[in-house]
Amino acid sequence: MKIEIGKKAPLFELPDSDKKIVKLADFKGKNVVLLFFPAAFTGTCTKELCQTRDELSLYNNMNAQVLGISVDMPFTLNKFKADQNLNFPLLSDFNKEAITAFGCMYDVWSVGLKGVAKRSSFVIDKEGVVRFAEILENAGDYPNFDGIKKALEGLK
Repeated sequence: MKIEIGKKAPLFELPDSDKKIVKLADFKGKNVVLLFFPAAFTGTCTKELCQTRDELSLYNNMNAQVLGISVDMPFTLNKFKADQNLNFPLLSDFNKEAITAFGCMYDVWSVGLKGVAKRSSFVIDKEGVVRFAEILENAGDYPNFDGIKKALEGLK
């Protein structure tokens, strides 16, 4: 499925790193930044999420909830979150439901692994409408954080 700006975001329910179910619908009334990433403990993913950690107050000040999503198991995400002192939820899309719904899944990734999340970012407004979407083909590329912040600024 191709995500279109101005359309409703697909809903999902995923376990977080503490094995609690998190629903996108729970954040109605708040802006949401979804950061899909290929794998915990990899270079670019660690850099991306640590930058997000360091700038979290900026997102909080724009009434935005950041959610990181990968196909890693909750146990792996829990260790990754603790090791990197991440201060926002990490969700496990182990069954590949969200990456399928958001159209951001590699058919084949590194070393032949299949069904891994493409590095992607989405801004969803308070009503559940997509206001920014970026799906990167190269896992080594870095998200357009300026585009994410500009989209959030436009929602004030």
